[in-house]
Amino acid sequence: MSHPPLVSIIIPCHNASRWLAETLDSAFAQTWPNLEIVLIDDASSDGSLAIARRYESRGLRVSTRSTPGGAASARNQGLDLARGDYLQFLDADDLLAPDKIACQLARLADFGPTTVATAAWSRFHQATGEAAFIAQPLWRDLNPVDWLTTSWLDHCMMATASWLVPRSLADSVGPWNTQLHPNPVDDMEYFSRVVLASVQVLFCPQARVYYRTGIPGSLSRQRSDAAWDSIFQSFFLTADRLLAKENSALTRLAAAAALQRLIYESYPRSAPQRADASRRIAEWGGCTLRPDAGPKRRLLQALLGWRLTKRLHELFVPRH
Repeated sequence: MSHPPLVSIIIPCHNASRWLAETLDSAFAQTWPNLEIVLIDDASSDGSLAIARRYESRGLRVSTRSTPGGAASARNQGLDLARGDYLQFLDADDLLAPDKIACQLARLADFGPTTVATAAWSRFHQATGEAAFIAQPLWRDLNPVDWLTTSWLDHCMMATASWLVPRSLADSVGPWNTQLHPNPVDDMEYFSRVVLASVQVLFCPQARVYYRTGIPGSLSRQRSDAAWDSIFQSFFLTADRLLAKENSALTRLAAAAALQRLIYESYPRSAPQRADASRRIAEWGGCTLRPDAGPKRRLLQALLGWRLTKRLHELFVPRH
């Protein structure tokens, strides 16, 4: 009787001591019987490594770095160490439901190694009871092009831990891109490569992931000039790959909408990148997308224009 596929859970960790034990517990609680869990401690200074060491007796494989290299680099180190047939990336503050991996492998069993699985996910801050699993446009089976165009046209995402990736598919697309400055969408750049190299993305509604938000100083809240430049580069790379896969009215519209939204979000930062994005949008046929805003802000935009409204909003509305 053949052994069940080995799944490698790869956890990059940098100063996550407040949440790491809960994350590791969720990894070790997986009902799938054949797992390895690999943690890369990215030069933590807060006691995360000591917490990780306590799990070594349970089989946790710990690798340490003396200087921080960022999550992408840590995930690549995890890829080098991982021996699994499937890969589960898990940030050190997020959680997996106990049957997450088992549910996804049950769906993938009848498909080849070029099919990737996603899961239902929801945000929470302190307790998983806060999570509300509300269906999103990506919560269905999709072919690669439809998956990416839906993500951009409907402005929705898939949390990093939602994916389960066959190792052979991951090997075919290469490592995480460490040339990009750490930014909140480096997972988009990586998983877009995975999606476009696949033949299908299968959604597994019973598989669940808990995505922790509201953490002070988290990467998703950082918007330095270098981060914005890197976010633009991530979108440029992804748009180029999408259009190389299929250059159609739909894919051009999706790419234009994604860049137009990014222009609004980044203003007044990254002027050269915004100009480059505007040029690309014009080449793709333009975009009529308007900034997301509530009634009061829409009124201000009508009176003052979206640029001045954005500047006033940043001056007078505190960022939490």
